Amino acid sequence: MARRIETMTATHPWLVLERGDSVVGYAYAGRHRQRSAYRWAAHISVYVDPAQRRSGVARTLYGALFELLREQGLRIACAGITLPNQASVALHESLGFERVGVFRGIGWKAGQWRDVGWWQLDLAPRGSGSPAEPLRPIRRPIAPRSD
Repeated sequence: MARRIETMTATHPWLVLERGDSVVGYAYAGRHRQRSAYRWAAHISVYVDPAQRRSGVARTLYGALFELLREQGLRIACAGITLPNQASVALHESLGFERVGVFRGIGWKAGQWRDVGWWQLDLAPRGSGSPAEPLRPIRRPIAPRSD
């Protein structure tokens, strides 16, 4: 996991939310695809301790993550959700993500082949002309709001 965090944070943010002395969740972004044409898009994920679900952890982490991605100049967040997962679908759609497609039977999980749905969120408008190059991740401690 440490190697994964080190690799991802070279280009994108990784956030951890603690309550008291416990980690209750984390969220991160990474490259959507390796080709340079996709450098303004990020693949995002959030994980929440099962005991903390429905307590605002995912919203808090995603809010802080999207803010950092916008500061970097990224404009699209992409989320892959192993299906079925109604809670994750509902979370992403409540945050403004739109379903853009499904890869059928692409992931092996819990003993069977699963579909993976894809959702997309516009972080910034497209604009005309060439976009500015994305920045490296912002390296500063942040305290996500825990509304």
